[in-house]
Amino acid sequence: MKKIIACLLTLMLVFSMVSAIAETPSVAIVVAGTLGDRSFYDSSKEGLDQLAADFGTVTKVIECKEDASMYENGLYEAAEACDIIAAVGWQFWDVLEAGEVLESFPDKKFLFIDNGLEGVGDNLMSITYAQNEGSFLAGYIAAKLTKTGKVSAVGGQDSDTINDFLVGYEAGAKYANPDVEVVKPQYANDFEDPAKGKECALALYSAGCDIVYQVAGKTGEGVFEAAKETGNYAIGVDGDQKYINPDIIVCSMVKRVGKSIYDVVSDPDTYFVGGTIWNADMATGYIDIVYGTEDMPQQVSDELKAEVEELKAKIIAGEIVVPSAFAAQ
Repeated sequence: MKKIIACLLTLMLVFSMVSAIAETPSVAIVVAGTLGDRSFYDSSKEGLDQLAADFGTVTKVIECKEDASMYENGLYEAAEACDIIAAVGWQFWDVLEAGEVLESFPDKKFLFIDNGLEGVGDNLMSITYAQNEGSFLAGYIAAKLTKTGKVSAVGGQDSDTINDFLVGYEAGAKYANPDVEVVKPQYANDFEDPAKGKECALALYSAGCDIVYQVAGKTGEGVFEAAKETGNYAIGVDGDQKYINPDIIVCSMVKRVGKSIYDVVSDPDTYFVGGTIWNADMATGYIDIVYGTEDMPQQVSDELKAEVEELKAKIIAGEIVVPSAFAAQ
């Protein structure tokens, strides 16, 4: 009798797991660039991996390799295969705004990651991130750690999204020390080329900067190389990048892109609101500053970390309003 009961319980568990998996929407990410950046795009993939591990979710990844001709085709391919499609990168703006893909798949849910289109379609929700708030903390840390009194950044492109990082970064640095010089950033005009990032960073280090914030995806890995060669420091972005070189990366400003995708896919009834823009700010927990693991070298002291936590609380409470590159804000 006990064996029969045990078998029944096992079957019930199996059926419940199968049911849970069946109820989890399949999901595809279409990234404008390529995976392997150990930053923005890889963060989105982490969300898919976690969904597959937790729910057995069917997932798909399409890489557009910064080829504009692939953006629309990539979205069509993803929509034909999956229930929820996340377009990862501002580069999908024109295709999504045109609305043809959305109209072709009215029963599918689309996410526009890292930029906002409002009212384009009831099956599209945009997720923007308050990178200016997280970058404010990065700038504060840079200004507190600099020995030369000069800090700067390397951006992947001179665009509103990238400049939103840089505006927040400069504001945080000036908040920490009004006398610190925030040297004009260098733009690599590429998110896939570490050599260009290194060239930009070397120019900034040669100009006297001793801390450079990388906001350039895979291109930003060149910033880390330049920091190592010149004996200076760097700040990572989007994911916790300290593990890449714990001796020179003092901290990272993270946008938990993967977690936002995970939350929407695992509970679309709660999170998905078509035709709207969801701004994931610091209060949501999707924006933060991280310092790697405790066993890594820590250039940021416990005292400075405590100051940063106080600043986070003030930003969340609205006591500090961080400027933004977006005119609407």
